[in-house]
Amino acid sequence: MTDPDLAALRVRADNGDASAADELIELAMEVGDLDELRRLADSGNRTAADQLIELASELGDLDELRRLADKGNRTAAEVLQELTEGID
Repeated sequence: MTDPDLAALRVRADNGDASAADELIELAMEVGDLDELRRLADSGNRTAADQLIELASELGDLDELRRLADKGNRTAAEVLQELTEGID
């Protein structure tokens, strides 16, 4: 996907196009783009938040999980707890 195509997809997603948001999430997961997932999750997209948690967990990104947990995401808090159990 070209940069202009990606930019257009972002605009559509930002304007409430759920299909565009889903496509962005899928693309972000394919390439491991935490920033794109974070942007979508921070705008309230629950699917993006779930995928961000999954990817951060796979990458061992405890800071991202903490950030989400601190914002009140229970799933992120649970995953963070699971990953840090037994770590001193």
